[in-house]
Amino acid sequence: MRVFVTGASGFVGSAVVNELLSAGHTVLGLVRSDSAVQKLQQAGAEAYQGDVNDIEVITKCAAECDAVIHTDFNHDFSKYKQNCEDDRRVITAFAEALKGTDKPLVITSGVGLLQLGRVVNENDALPANSEEIPRAASEEAAIAAAANGVNAYIVRLPSSVHDAGDHGFVPMVIGISKEKGKSGYINDGLNKWPAVHRSDAAKVYRLVIEQQPAQRVFHAVGEEGIAFREIAQAISKHLHLPLVSLNPDKAKEHFTWFAHFASFNSPSSNQITCDTLGWKPTGIGLIQDMEQSYF
Repeated sequence: MRVFVTGASGFVGSAVVNELLSAGHTVLGLVRSDSAVQKLQQAGAEAYQGDVNDIEVITKCAAECDAVIHTDFNHDFSKYKQNCEDDRRVITAFAEALKGTDKPLVITSGVGLLQLGRVVNENDALPANSEEIPRAASEEAAIAAAANGVNAYIVRLPSSVHDAGDHGFVPMVIGISKEKGKSGYINDGLNKWPAVHRSDAAKVYRLVIEQQPAQRVFHAVGEEGIAFREIAQAISKHLHLPLVSLNPDKAKEHFTWFAHFASFNSPSSNQITCDTLGWKPTGIGLIQDMEQSYF
């Protein structure tokens, strides 16, 4: 298959590109910079330099390919809601471009949207008050696309997609700890962050476009849930910082805007994904990866 991948030079997207190429697919990757074009071409993929918010560009590229994998997302949290609505617009444009075809569209979401007080699974839907959750926009767009006959799929990623070069939530927590001179967790720190090695996550995207099963939502989750306190302990150990429990008010001072994410409690099952796709995560766990690659 010829697969159009957005965010092709990103942390997750580049792993998806490599996974597709290693399985014999060809890739047209959307990237923004000259250096990213060169990097993608060196990997063996085609590169298209442009902006994911350029609807004319992305619909043209989608029309030229057999499948679309959308991993691009603007993680500038200072304009988070706008970025989420931009993602809705992009997914809606893809849906229009692919309507009337059987081409699969795979979009990216997060298990952290489902704060249900229990282990969540692939069949759990967004809460009824999803208008209060900006990131729900991506799933809502994919669900609307599927209702309109588009062959749309959702891959939910966990709080930590980890590997060397990670610039996501765990490095943010490490940076906050360095700045504050201590490694903190909220209350008892037993809120759970699921995690996955990015090579395992990339396989889920590939298996979805290859198999195109009846199941529409997948959890690229390698570890069901790691207590946030364990993450804080690893940071404390390697940075030689005091480990502290923070009440909610102190947590807001310590984590500032990140306090919402530090409080995530979203243990997540991958059983339906494993059973449906024959997927089995094999990468190392988050704590081991942190010890090897994050300090």
